[in-house]
Amino acid sequence: MGLLDAHVVPAVDGVAYGLLLFVVAAGLSLAFGTAGVLNLSHGTLYAIGAYTGAELGDGTWGGFALGLAAGTAAACAAGAGLSAATAPLARRGHLAQALLTFGLALVGGDLLIQLFGADELPVRVPEALDTSVTLLGHRYPAYRLGFIVMAVLLAASGTWVLTRTRMGTAVRAAADDPEMLATTGYSPRAVHTGVLAAAGALAGAAGVLGAPIIGPGPGTSENVLMLSLVVVVLGGLRSLWATLAAAVAVGEVQTLGVSAAPDLAPYLLFAAMAAVLAVRSRFAEPAGVQGQQGPSPDPVARLRDHLAARLRLRTRGAAAAGRPATAPGPGPDAEPVGAVGAVGASGGLGDAKSVAAHSGSAEAAVPPGTGRSPLAGFGRLPRGNAWRQASGLLVLLAVLVALPGVLDPYSITLAGSALALGLLAVSVTVLTGYAGLPTLGQTAPFAVGAYATANLADAGWTMGPVQLVLSALAAAAFSAVTGPAVIRARGTTVLMITLAVGELTGAVVNQLKSVTGGADGLVGFPATQALWSGEGMSEESELYTYALVVTVVVVAVTLLVLRSPAGKLLTGTRGAEARMRASGHPVGRYLLVAHVCAGALAGVGGSLMVTVQQYLSPADVGFEIAAFALLAVVIGGTASVIGALLGAGLIVMTRDWVAGSWPGHGPLLLGALFVASVYLLPRGLAGLRGSGRTGPQPGGPPPPVSTPAHAGKVSP
Repeated sequence: MGLLDAHVVPAVDGVAYGLLLFVVAAGLSLAFGTAGVLNLSHGTLYAIGAYTGAELGDGTWGGFALGLAAGTAAACAAGAGLSAATAPLARRGHLAQALLTFGLALVGGDLLIQLFGADELPVRVPEALDTSVTLLGHRYPAYRLGFIVMAVLLAASGTWVLTRTRMGTAVRAAADDPEMLATTGYSPRAVHTGVLAAAGALAGAAGVLGAPIIGPGPGTSENVLMLSLVVVVLGGLRSLWATLAAAVAVGEVQTLGVSAAPDLAPYLLFAAMAAVLAVRSRFAEPAGVQGQQGPSPDPVARLRDHLAARLRLRTRGAAAAGRPATAPGPGPDAEPVGAVGAVGASGGLGDAKSVAAHSGSAEAAVPPGTGRSPLAGFGRLPRGNAWRQASGLLVLLAVLVALPGVLDPYSITLAGSALALGLLAVSVTVLTGYAGLPTLGQTAPFAVGAYATANLADAGWTMGPVQLVLSALAAAAFSAVTGPAVIRARGTTVLMITLAVGELTGAVVNQLKSVTGGADGLVGFPATQALWSGEGMSEESELYTYALVVTVVVVAVTLLVLRSPAGKLLTGTRGAEARMRASGHPVGRYLLVAHVCAGALAGVGGSLMVTVQQYLSPADVGFEIAAFALLAVVIGGTASVIGALLGAGLIVMTRDWVAGSWPGHGPLLLGALFVASVYLLPRGLAGLRGSGRTGPQPGGPPPPVSTPAHAGKVSP
C-alpha cells in the first residue's frame, strides 16, 4: 500500500501530461491523417501558443483568457499559412513536406527566441488556480486538476465536431474522397486550409494551457513534437479515442515510469513506437504490390487467368514485332512469361507502358520476348554523359585537393567535417534514392561508427584503417539487426520507424555513460594515425587530407557498386518492385543488403567525424544531423552520390561558416536553406543538368522518391 501511495501523485501527473499530449497530437493527427501533411513544425505551433500565453498572462482571469485567445489565434494563423506553404508540394509526397516543415520549424524557433528571449519564461496563472488541494491524502496543484477538466472538455468538443456536424463530415470526406466532396459544393482546398488552421489552433491552445506544465523554453517544441509523433503512431489515425488512450499511456510512462523504473523509461516510448510500426508493416502487404489484386484462391480461376495472361502477352509481343503470335524463344535475359503474365493479370504491369511507368526508365519499356532484360538500361550512361560526368568529378576533386592551400585552419576543419557528413548523406542516398527507403534515422549507424572509433582510440587502437574497418563492421552489424524492421515498410512508415530507431539510439547515448560519456560526450582520446608507422595526426591539413583520401576511396567504391549488376538489381527493386517480385527476385534480401551497406557507409562517416573533430557529443549524432543528411540528399538529387557530397558541404558552410558572420542566427539560416532547397530544387542539383530533357534517360538514376498523399498513414 505504501508503494501505491507513493505513486499517486506521479500517476495523476501522468493523466494531466497525457491529456496535454492528446490535445497536441490530435492536431498532428488531423493534419496528417486528413490533410495529408507530415508537419514537423507542429511543436513550433505549440511553442507559439505557450510563449504568447506566458507573455500575456498576468495572474488574472482576464490575462489568462486573453493569452488563450491570442495564442490560439496566432497558432491558427500559422497553421493556415502552413497550408499555403505546403500546397505546391502536394504531388511530391511526404518527404518534401517533412523537410519543408522542419525548415519552417527552425525559422520559427529562431524568431521566437528573438522575440521572447532564450530563457524559459515564467508562467503566471489565476490566483484561484495557483494553489494546491488535497487529493487522496496528498497535496496536488489545483491548476493541473483544472487542466484535466479543460482538456477533457476540449477533447469532447473536438470529437463532437468531427463526428456530429456537417463540418466534421466534410473534413472526413476530404480525407477519403476529395473529388466526391467537390461535387457536393465544398472546396477541398478550403477544407484543407481549415483542417491545418484547426490543427494549429489545437496546438496553440495546448501551448497556452500547458505552459504551466511544460514551460516555454529552448527544446520545448522538439520534445513536444517527438512525444506527439509517438502518440500518433501508437494510437493510429482512425480513432480519437485510441489516440487518447495512447496519449495517457505516454504520459504515464513519462511520469510514473520515471519514478518507478527510471533506467527503462527513456527507452520505452520509442521502442514501443518502433515495435508497433514494425508489426503493422509486417502484416501489411508489401508496398510494391499494394493496390493490386492478388491471385484468385480458386485454382481453376487461377489457371484460367494465367492462360489468358499468356495469350495476351503473346498477342501483344507479336503485334509489336510484326510476326505471328508464337511463344518467345528463350534468351539469356528473357523473363519467365508465366511470372510476367501473373503480374499482368493481377496488376496490369505486364504491358510495356506500365513497366516503364513503374521502373522510371525508357529501357524498361521492352515488349516481352525481345530477349532483353527490363533492367538492361539501368546503370549505363551514354558515352558523352559519361565523359562529362568524369570531367566534373575531376574538377571537383581538384578543388577539394587545393582547399588546404587557400583556407584558414578553422575552415579546413569545417571542410573535413563536411566530408564526414557527406558520407552520411551518401548512405542516405543509397537508401532513399536507390532502395526507395527514405530515412530519418541514419544517424544511428553513424553514431555507432563514431563511438566505436572514439573508444578504439581510447583503448590504444589509433591506426586509421583499423578504426575505419572496425567502425564500419560495427555499424553494418547494427544495421543488420534493425534492417528487418525497416525494409518491410515503405513511404512515411519508413521515416517513422527510422526516426524511432534514431531516437532510441540517442537515448542509449545519453544513458550509457561508460561508453559514450553521456551528455558530456567524449574528448581527450589519442589522435588517429594515418599509417601504421606514422604519428598521430594533429594538424588540420593532415586531418583533412586523411578524410579526403578516405572519402574518395569510399565514394569510388560506392559508385562502382551502384553501376554494377548489383546496383541494377537495387534500382529495379526501387523502380519496379512488383515486377521484380513476380520474376522471383528476393527483393527483401536486396533491400537488407542495401541497408547493411548503407549502415557501413554511415559508420565510416562517423569514424571520420571523430578523427577530424577530436571530440564527440550527442548533438553530433542527433535528429538534427539526420535531417541535415536528408536535406543534403535533396539538395544534390536523391540519386546523386556526388550531389549528396555537395549538399553536405553547403549545409556545413551555412551552419558554421556563414552563420559565424551572423551569430545566433544559425537555425534561421539553415531553415531558410531547407525551404529554398525544397522549393527551388525539386530534383536537386543533379536535376538542373537534365532539366531540358523530356523524360527519364536510359541508364540514368532512378527518379526521386515521392510518396503519394495518404500513403504514409501509419494506421492499418
